[in-house]
Amino acid sequence: MSTDLPQTCRIDVWLWRARFFKTRSLSAKFCETGHLRLTRLNHTQRVDKAGAFVKPNDRLVFALGARLIDITVVDMGERRGPASEAQLLYRVNAPSDAN
Repeated sequence: MSTDLPQTCRIDVWLWRARFFKTRSLSAKFCETGHLRLTRLNHTQRVDKAGAFVKPNDRLVFALGARLIDITVVDMGERRGPASEAQLLYRVNAPSDAN
């Protein structure tokens, strides 16, 4: 049995594991709205499929309510754990980090 963690994850699963959404189905519905931007290797694209993949160093920008979320993916995680564990999956970008 390998102990290596996967280097990619479905974006709806990752957002749910990182505790941005209460359920995976809410996460999937949000992804399909097209209101999520993914930047990888300085190329930004709109995500409109829950099955899109995310990997470490990807940057995600999206709005939740009145908050603009700008984060960089750090880890995939193995499960939806407590908030303290979920916060280790990403790094919040400072406004000056804009590309």
